[in-house]
Amino acid sequence: MTRLSKAIGGGPSLLVKRDDVLDFAFGGNKVRKLALLAAAAQREGADTLVTAGAIQSNHARVTAAAAAMLGMKAVLVLNGTPPATLSGNALLDELLGAEIVFVDSRETRDHVMNDAAERLRRAGRRPFVIPVGGSTPLGACGFALAMLELLEQVPAPDVIVHATSSGGTQAGLVAACRLLGLQTGIIGISADEQVSAIRTQIEHNVAGVAGLLGVDPASLAGGVPTVVDGGYVGAGYGRPTAAARDAIQLAARTEGFFLDPVYTGKAMAGLIDYIRTGRFGSRETILFWHTGGQPALFA
Repeated sequence: MTRLSKAIGGGPSLLVKRDDVLDFAFGGNKVRKLALLAAAAQREGADTLVTAGAIQSNHARVTAAAAAMLGMKAVLVLNGTPPATLSGNALLDELLGAEIVFVDSRETRDHVMNDAAERLRRAGRRPFVIPVGGSTPLGACGFALAMLELLEQVPAPDVIVHATSSGGTQAGLVAACRLLGLQTGIIGISADEQVSAIRTQIEHNVAGVAGLLGVDPASLAGGVPTVVDGGYVGAGYGRPTAAARDAIQLAARTEGFFLDPVYTGKAMAGLIDYIRTGRFGSRETILFWHTGGQPALFA
């Protein structure tokens, strides 16, 4: 990202890993998680994928697309007021044929999601429940594999910066670095106010990744720390900030790619602030992991 680097006054070498261009359902980091989770659903003989998220959830959109591709039904429990006119991810969910259940708040999502799964079972269907964000140990394995993919493309960067919320992406990256003995720092710029809960969830999933790989979870308890920075959330999840809007515009005008106001815009705003305040050395290589989410630009 040489032009962006020049625009902010120089500093470390900047790279970008573009998961926004993954070739399924408008891409994004959720594709890596769903590749493994949907395969698990198939192995279990499921005929319905059930998940939850916000009304403009990228994860819900990719889950609905995976279900459609595999000939399954999708049930999405989304918190928010049903819009008069569908847009962004909500429009894509409808186009994909998902059943959408709206709930008032995020606190009720899991309960309603589990109730929906039970309703399906009583009707003779075979639901596979995927937690918010697909952030399970198996979903996180998708990003442990992504780290291996990155290492085939470039030498290990000094630091990776990305957006974090449900924590599955960060858990996979942290687990891979600890397993491989890498010193790459993993900084999650939080899109959510619940920073402490995100850290706890990440460590839980790191241990879960170890278990799935047949590694003693205790062996992954040290090494690369879990860094979740909540300083760029602003007024809350899904609420744009001026810094994020500036970062979205700067990335578009200097590098020709698009960020979103919920996740990647805030993550890029954090990265820019880190550079401008001297948090990184001029000889370091910093990689921004673009986790997608562009449909939110049209919501």
